[in-house]
Amino acid sequence: MVKVILPVDLIAEIEPKLPPDIQVVRVDSKGNIDGDASDAEVYLNGFYLKRDVFEKVLDAAPKIRWQQAISAGVNHILIPKFLSRDIILTNTAGVHAIPISEFVLTFILHHAKNLRKLEALQAKHTWALPPEETSVKELFLQELTNATLLIIGAGNIGQAIASRAKAFNMRVWGSRRRPEPLPNFDKIVGVDEWRSLLPEVDYLVIATPLTPETTKLIDESVLRALRPSAYLINIARGAIVDEPALITALREGWIAGAGLDTVSTEPLPPDNPLWSFPNVFITPHCSALSPYLKERLTELFLDNLQRYQAGLPLRNVVDKQAGY
Repeated sequence: MVKVILPVDLIAEIEPKLPPDIQVVRVDSKGNIDGDASDAEVYLNGFYLKRDVFEKVLDAAPKIRWQQAISAGVNHILIPKFLSRDIILTNTAGVHAIPISEFVLTFILHHAKNLRKLEALQAKHTWALPPEETSVKELFLQELTNATLLIIGAGNIGQAIASRAKAFNMRVWGSRRRPEPLPNFDKIVGVDEWRSLLPEVDYLVIATPLTPETTKLIDESVLRALRPSAYLINIARGAIVDEPALITALREGWIAGAGLDTVSTEPLPPDNPLWSFPNVFITPHCSALSPYLKERLTELFLDNLQRYQAGLPLRNVVDKQAGY
């Protein structure tokens, strides 16, 4: 009999599909556990895991041997109390690749086709421009064909972005710790080599995990190296971008704009300057959301649970020292 701690927000999807030899203990969003978790071996954490809630669960369940995260990024889980324990951590790498990659293309098209300007014209009941003017010039409408996309982090999400970008005939470059040829990428470089490519980049997408090495990776030197027409997209973690440097870059026109699904402080404070830039598209860290999200999370967790019971290697085991 294996005892599993399940979050209340996933109980309905998972519990009916569990084998009979699994005992369930529920935990709510505040870390309150319904039952005895002292001998629980498995913990599936819920959405938006807060540190105080996480520590409360760790204290209540001293025998956890495996934790399944419900996100690809696990920087919020690798806290001292967790790292002091011998717990296998698995993430959901790949589960969010479809919605996030679609979201990236949304950011790109929103910028390339100047949808904000077109929406403003519609709100004013204005039919584009007078016939004598050149609408393409005035609206700054661009094509994606032959535009260069650099993806920092060519993992599952980065590869999904690349496949969709290739459908638009974009030139796709990527970076990863161990460079190797990948489908839909025209070029893959190492963790430092990508900097030399920046002057040729039209769209820079951040899809790398947050680690000590990637914190403020996108700093002033990176933003200054980009061409003024370049567009930055962050669907990873806000702390990867040096936010004061980004604000300066936007204010002084070092880059053309940014699509931000994540920022350093979430929720973004109402007085943050990023809200007011007309060339910034801010979304509330929602790019991973999908009507199929819980279904995919459930499938991965149940497969890993079966592997755990059988003593087989788990999928998506995190290297806790590397941070992903």
